[in-house]
Amino acid sequence: MALIPTTILTGFLGAGKTTLLKRVLSEAHGMKIAVIENEFGEENIDTDILKTESKEQILQMSNGCICCTIREDLRQALQLLAAKRRKGLVEFDRVVIETTGLADPGPVVQTFFMDDEIAETYLVDSIITLVDAKHAQQQLDDRQEARRQVGFADQIFLSKTDLISEEEKEALIHRLKHMNPRAPIEAVHFGQVDLKKVLDLRGFNLNAKLEVDPDFLEDDEHDHSHCDHEHGHCEHEHDHSHCDHEHGHCAHDHDHKHGAHCKHPHHHHHDDDVKSFVYRATRPFDPAKLEDFLGAIVNIYGPRMLRYKGVLHMQGTSRKVIFQGVHQLMGSDLGPEWGADEPRESRMVFIGIDLPQDILRQGLDQSLVASA
Repeated sequence: MALIPTTILTGFLGAGKTTLLKRVLSEAHGMKIAVIENEFGEENIDTDILKTESKEQILQMSNGCICCTIREDLRQALQLLAAKRRKGLVEFDRVVIETTGLADPGPVVQTFFMDDEIAETYLVDSIITLVDAKHAQQQLDDRQEARRQVGFADQIFLSKTDLISEEEKEALIHRLKHMNPRAPIEAVHFGQVDLKKVLDLRGFNLNAKLEVDPDFLEDDEHDHSHCDHEHGHCEHEHDHSHCDHEHGHCAHDHDHKHGAHCKHPHHHHHDDDVKSFVYRATRPFDPAKLEDFLGAIVNIYGPRMLRYKGVLHMQGTSRKVIFQGVHQLMGSDLGPEWGADEPRESRMVFIGIDLPQDILRQGLDQSLVASA
């Protein structure tokens, strides 16, 4: 039996998760969706759709959706739904989980990888994060949960953009891209989102498509004539300590905050603890060395590694190697053959909390096959 695709909907309090969820529940889309709602605050759905005091309640909606409110843990809710589905008591094709606004998505995702029964029944499709554009800068400054939600996202929706200026919106998008360059960012109005942008995003599939906004990388890594960015990054074989990849400028110029020689002079500097960085290399990786290094890094820094993903050029195979991970959970798979005219380049994105870039870059450099 096919695995049940599951979408995790996260976002800080008031970002509009419930508005989006109500649309999913009420629209005549012909899909049978089970919604697991784990938010019991002012804005949860059961205040106006579900009137229940019981420990668990499964309610069939008019459009075929199912709503399940839970006061126990997620694993039990998923097992309950799967058991009822097997017995023919409920019918659904996919699951949407709405997390509490203060939740770290990490443990939610790990439930699907660490519990065998859940892993044999469900498949994580994607994490969608809603960001309240009006209050996001303050929330990102003050709350690590909000930063983690951005770091985990496969898709980011900005709500309430009508309440801020275009310049404020651009500054927020720029900040979010520094935290997570993988996730497309789109403004939404009152939950009006094409469901094709919510469901079946395949953010956790191991495939050869590495979603990094190329324009973002161009902005931050090509545009500084006083840095040696010959291939969109500092040559890894040389000393790259003079370049600050997280903020797209050279660190030896300490006095400027994105000054006149930078492309985004109007963006304020935010030193978020959730950051992303991209690693590239044209020399192939030595498989044994890379496995040893990544194993050691995940063992030490796993709790701080939110999402990481890559397409790797490995010695000994003509196929791409695709890898990704969440915290300490890491997986890899053989992808398609490298094209005849395709440059063989490893590309990796790491998103995490205060990850030691220098250690990671040095270790990855040392995992490459030695130069001829």
